[in-house]
Amino acid sequence: MTTVPTPEALQRRVQQSLSDEQVAQFQREGAVCIRQLLNADEVALLRAGIDTNLAAPSPRAKVASRPDDPGRFFEDFCNWQSIPPFERLVRETPLAPAAQRLMQSPTVRLYHDHVLVKEPGTRQRTPWHQDQPYYNIDGRQNISMWIPVDPVPRPATLEFVAGSHLGPWLMPRTFMDNQAQWFPEGSLQDLPDIEADRSAHRILGWDITPGDVVCFHMLTLHGAGGFEGPGRRRVFSVRFLGDDTRHAPRRWTTSPDFPGLADTLPAGAPMDHPLFPLLVE
Repeated sequence: MTTVPTPEALQRRVQQSLSDEQVAQFQREGAVCIRQLLNADEVALLRAGIDTNLAAPSPRAKVASRPDDPGRFFEDFCNWQSIPPFERLVRETPLAPAAQRLMQSPTVRLYHDHVLVKEPGTRQRTPWHQDQPYYNIDGRQNISMWIPVDPVPRPATLEFVAGSHLGPWLMPRTFMDNQAQWFPEGSLQDLPDIEADRSAHRILGWDITPGDVVCFHMLTLHGAGGFEGPGRRRVFSVRFLGDDTRHAPRRWTTSPDFPGLADTLPAGAPMDHPLFPLLVE
């Protein structure tokens, strides 16, 4: 990527890659895969950013797999300000315009970025969960984009329960020990045991080629298996906010946390803050 594309050029790419039916599918089912939304140069830029992150993790980084796991599940958050390829990806590619079209929102703000890397042989599942209950936001116009820079076969990909974004908020729990560290125990309905009877749910998932972008609502139930390999499963996930999103400070530490934000951004206020730059207006 040597030149910055114009907003008009990015919109043309979105029109070519994202159909009206896919927009309707996102609204109806809560998840959709946009094939080859990113080009080879953009994937290479993102791959370089992830490798920079792996070489120098932030203080927010963590290993989300057990010590006896033969692989390793690495996560890091909120690095777009310190890793230039990440900022370029959110500002100079079709991601934000595609988010605008899927959310049906006049505006798009960046919420945060999230790197997830499963090394070959990782047994650790990503348990079924919704994203929004872990966050400090309320509102319906939101989207997460899950963007692998390595091929991901169907058994290792992110899966979704179709239509679950239309249902209630479900209890968020820690992935390692299933503890309710966010909402008080009993205050939200518990997740159904999806794996106990997968046939009872309409489960969506796609095999992924680099350049594909999986998009889902932050209330869509989703999870993933381990990763046998070969190679790594390096993923960049970026979250965008639409026009109706409002700040919802919590009494507990959210994931990710935004220390001091509640001192400057009142409860119920739009997410108008330098941490959440406006990308489309």
